[in-house]
Amino acid sequence: MKLTALALAAAVSSVSSATFVNYVVTKTTTSNSGVSLDVYTLWARFDGATDTVLNVFNFNAVGGAATNVFYHKDNSDYNGGVLSKQYGTWSPTLTGSATLNRPYDSFLTIGGNSGATNTTAADPSWPTAGGGWNRADIPSGFNIGWYNSSPPNLQGRVGSAGNTATDVRLGQFVIDAGTDVGDFNLKTAYNNGVTGSPVQFAETTFHLGTPVPGPGALALLGLAGLAGRRRR
Repeated sequence: MKLTALALAAAVSSVSSATFVNYVVTKTTTSNSGVSLDVYTLWARFDGATDTVLNVFNFNAVGGAATNVFYHKDNSDYNGGVLSKQYGTWSPTLTGSATLNRPYDSFLTIGGNSGATNTTAADPSWPTAGGGWNRADIPSGFNIGWYNSSPPNLQGRVGSAGNTATDVRLGQFVIDAGTDVGDFNLKTAYNNGVTGSPVQFAETTFHLGTPVPGPGALALLGLAGLAGRRRR
């Protein structure tokens, strides 16, 4: 499996979000059921040793990003462990096997790994969009979110299981290999992990998928190829 880190610079909108650095998207490539897949993991990066994500919201597509291209392979009644873009859930508690399901399943989380003990829950914006988060697509035109229903467990803290020393896991997105999905907006609420400490907010965008080179980039590639032929 190949690992690529794509760090996106944050355009943070307020000084209160000083310890939020950016969103980071990492990519692995795999295959399942004869389908080649790109697996993107979304992380929130911080520079504080105990920064803890409480919830995220205002999640929506930007500029026409695709919202119905995500594979699921969970053990919910909606999917049953079959790789599918039509049926599944975003709930991390229903991913199923860590080897047979998790590597190929799209899910959302506030830190940690997916599994029965994960305490992430959908906020009320999902039922408003219709059907809750037991669906395969991302609701289009709604500012959806999810939260840690048991924040004292510090599942959303940097350094906790499933996270890294600087990054908190927020979701996994599985798509057809080579697909460019587009940009998404997300707002993160976090604090320093101490009960009662002030909540801070940061909001910016991140990209999912492999961007298609624009006309300028294609022209440069063509010139590079021409120069290479001349040298030979």
